[in-house]
Amino acid sequence: MKPVPLASLAVHFALLSLVAIGGANAVVPDMQRIAVVQEGWMSDHEFADFFALANAAPGPNVLIVSLIGYKIAGIGGALVATIAMCGPSSLLCFTVSGVWDRFQAAGWREQIQRALAPITIGLLGATGYLLSIAADDTAPRIAITIATCVAVLSTRINPLWLFGVAAILGLGGI
Repeated sequence: MKPVPLASLAVHFALLSLVAIGGANAVVPDMQRIAVVQEGWMSDHEFADFFALANAAPGPNVLIVSLIGYKIAGIGGALVATIAMCGPSSLLCFTVSGVWDRFQAAGWREQIQRALAPITIGLLGATGYLLSIAADDTAPRIAITIATCVAVLSTRINPLWLFGVAAILGLGGI
């Protein structure tokens, strides 16, 4: 694997930070595109594993960037990726929050908030789709993913039960 300049890692994640409407999970498809397709830093399977680990670990889901950074450039990469992902968006939020509070009664503020909801849902849907493609490499896995998605969208079953069933099926070798 070729050496990875920390500046490149920082630029990629700083830019993603500024468009991560809805959190780090909203830009997972772009993280995958950069880390797997564009730069070749890891495989699709490794990326899906990092995503699962970041979401299973206690704490914020932004931990995926630390794992990616660590894989690419060790401890320095983890620190650079995490700071680059959290820094710019935090500074932007801090700067905008004063203006946002000042215009609390403005009609355009509510319109912006309503417009951001479908954008966030679309970005998170793209994340789910991308991770499904990376993880579902057999017919049974694809069937489990589709059945889980249908059940979540058409019933009021708690998704944790469905994840539990999928985990049991996985432990059973399916």
